[in-house]
Amino acid sequence: MLTAIRMEFNLTTTAGVLLALIVAGTAVLSAAGVMATSTVLMMVTPAMLVFGVICVAIGVKHGEYRARAS
Repeated sequence: MLTAIRMEFNLTTTAGVLLALIVAGTAVLSAAGVMATSTVLMMVTPAMLVFGVICVAIGVKHGEYRARAS
């Protein structure tokens, strides 16, 4: 029987995980030489940050909806 894994994140943990993913993505793109480092830092990294914040907000709202429904 499968048991549900309950993940409890607070603001600090969520922000830390989000920033770690963005830093890792920026480092990999810069090291791989796919595009210029200035392009990665000025365009790609801010876009990743904005997209991550939007996804976190949608995830929080979805979690609130699921918690209310049960």
